[in-house]
Amino acid sequence: QVQLVESGGGAVQAGGTLRLSCAVFGNSYGTNCMGWFRQAPGKEREGVATLRFDGRTTYLDSVQDRFSISRDVAKNTLYLEMNDLKREDMAMYYCAGAPSTAYCYYYTNATRFPYWGQGTQVTVSS
Repeated sequence: QVQLVESGGGAVQAGGTLRLSCAVFGNSYGTNCMGWFRQAPGKEREGVATLRFDGRTTYLDSVQDRFSISRDVAKNTLYLEMNDLKREDMAMYYCAGAPSTAYCYYYTNATRFPYWGQGTQVTVSS
């Protein structure tokens, strides 16, 4: 079993920076693929970035040059560094994990990820 706990959300002005963290507890096999998803009010949950155990990453086009996903294995923590934040980035952000790397892409349906955190809110003001 895997438990994920996000932190680091908050309120920033457009152009600002935030770093989200996701602490991983339990069987690391369940996190061969990890990702960040987000959901804004009235919108579907969308994938933002994924990271495979071998370091391969994928990103949503609109965040490609601004966000960076990484993992500190020693600390069992996943990160999402978000730079130059825009109003359209405002959402609840969720950390997710999956044992399989077969669908480790940002555009993969969220149902492929069995493990989820509770979410952390990111608010961007203009």
